[in-house]
Amino acid sequence: MRTTLTIDDDVAVQLKRLRRERDVNFKELVNELLRRGLRDMSAAAQKRKALRTRAFDMGKPLINIDNVAEALAHLEGEGSK
Repeated sequence: MRTTLTIDDDVAVQLKRLRRERDVNFKELVNELLRRGLRDMSAAAQKRKALRTRAFDMGKPLINIDNVAEALAHLEGEGSK
């Protein structure tokens, strides 16, 4: 199949470098990279283990954190602005 692709400059630089390193023609390189990319993108996503966070009872808060400005004023000190 023949088609026309517009390749971004940064990708073109990498393709040229790979082509020289592997000593293959452009068509072979692009087809290999497309196959790899398609295979990787088609692979089933691996299930990740569920992340569990342990709860910890910290007791009653020392300051009221419902009012952010008040909490910041307490933490920073009344004289800071």
